[in-house]
Amino acid sequence: MTATPDTDSSAIDPRLPITVDVGPLSAEQVVAVARHGAAVRLGDAALEAIDRARTVVEGLASAPTPAYGISTGFGALATRHIPVDLRTQLQRSLVRSHAAGSGPEVEREVVRGLMLLRLSTLATGHTGVRRETAELLAGLLSHQITPVVREFGSLGCSGDLAPLAHCALALLGEGEVRDASGTLMPAADALAAVGLRPVELAEKEGLALINGTDGMLGMLVLAVDDLRRLLRTLDVAAAMSVEGQLATDRVFAAELQALRPHPGQADSAANLVALLADSGVVASHRGPDCNRVQDAYSLRCSPQVHGAARDTVEYAASVAARELASAVDNPVVLAEEGRVESNGNFHGAPVAYVLDFLAIVAADAASICERRTDRFLDVARNHGLPAFLAHDPGVDSGHMIAQYTQAAIVSELKRLAAPASVDSIPSSAMQEDHVSMGWSAARKLRRSIDGLTRVVAIEVLTAARALDLRAPLVPSPATGAVIALLRGAGAPAPGPDRFLAPEIEVVVDLVASGAVLAAAEEVVGRLR
Repeated sequence: MTATPDTDSSAIDPRLPITVDVGPLSAEQVVAVARHGAAVRLGDAALEAIDRARTVVEGLASAPTPAYGISTGFGALATRHIPVDLRTQLQRSLVRSHAAGSGPEVEREVVRGLMLLRLSTLATGHTGVRRETAELLAGLLSHQITPVVREFGSLGCSGDLAPLAHCALALLGEGEVRDASGTLMPAADALAAVGLRPVELAEKEGLALINGTDGMLGMLVLAVDDLRRLLRTLDVAAAMSVEGQLATDRVFAAELQALRPHPGQADSAANLVALLADSGVVASHRGPDCNRVQDAYSLRCSPQVHGAARDTVEYAASVAARELASAVDNPVVLAEEGRVESNGNFHGAPVAYVLDFLAIVAADAASICERRTDRFLDVARNHGLPAFLAHDPGVDSGHMIAQYTQAAIVSELKRLAAPASVDSIPSSAMQEDHVSMGWSAARKLRRSIDGLTRVVAIEVLTAARALDLRAPLVPSPATGAVIALLRGAGAPAPGPDRFLAPEIEVVVDLVASGAVLAAAEEVVGRLR
């Protein structure tokens, strides 16, 4: 069995610029630029490829025969031949009209991700932009200038048109952006402040800047990064629950996992074995008089559920890797053959499907997590712990309502697991009569991951309280390290009821940042 690949994005130093060249970016590079603010530069091979493709476009622009996207209108208006003196206006009008998003601002990391991935496609030499246009896009990223992109507007075909158009608008010195400090300002002012000059788009450039799956792909890459970390943290939470509920660790033995050789299951079970090693709590009921033959599914089947989630994430990562190696535009420039061809590679279905698949993973992982938490609170199932883990049951309510919060989130995650990609609303006078809704799938997945993070945090917080209540039995070194982290960070040991929401948020931050995982891994080494 192979362990989950080491995908820690901290392996990329965000203080160093990322070179965008004709080859694909790695997922780690995308995370470094999108999430950690790394600067970018265009490689020499990319600049040469851009120049070659531009020569082809300029040749077709001067030819008497119409060429789609170069000397014609777009979409349902593609039959009109545009005279030379209107082509600059054509490109400008395309970007302005397509920057029609509405709703709240999209997160900075999402906008930076889609800008980077659009730049990566420009660097392949299949889009026909000029090098100064590509270099300006790289300049915005390096100077931390982030165009304002709105929540609604993309149907995921032809790619993420509206979000990308808002980014392209900034290259014209129009629209709103946020500078490196987060200050909202006109794009022209932000460009001038860092010595950048707007461009006037030439033939084909408007289409090349807005016709791609970059928004949904960027969110997929970020989601995979988040879920890989979260699912390892979920193993930590499960180990704490198995321990705190006096469950057996024998079901996690490697020889039992080998009977059903799913790689994620084997990795999760191995993690649980490592995390529970040297546990005084587990040892206290491991003898021949232990009658705990079969634990509840939420405990016993943790590797099977966590493992299936892991394998699904790895499948999604393989789709993301193929998409990262793609040049998505329409039409595309085939510079070696000196021609431009229309195609359908902008359709977001491959990405949309796995985004929806991951929302199912988030919902089910949260569901099993909530079930483990609930068992701690019921005296009929928690093996000697006080009701709701309360200090004085009846006077105190303990973690009763924390589980309500989990349940409310899990219910929401089930609704978010309904796929966006099965929907399609025709647009552009029925020219674009089947769309992917991949952007919508990505947006709801981000909410799902936030919800899963919160559910895991409440399990960790509750299990830590239960393990403290098992004293003088001593938890394993790994789970003990997690408890120590919580106690030092603002989630105190058990006692009378107190304002619980701040403690939950403390642990949410510790889970989201990777601190809970790091505390356990400091003891047992990197989990699979």
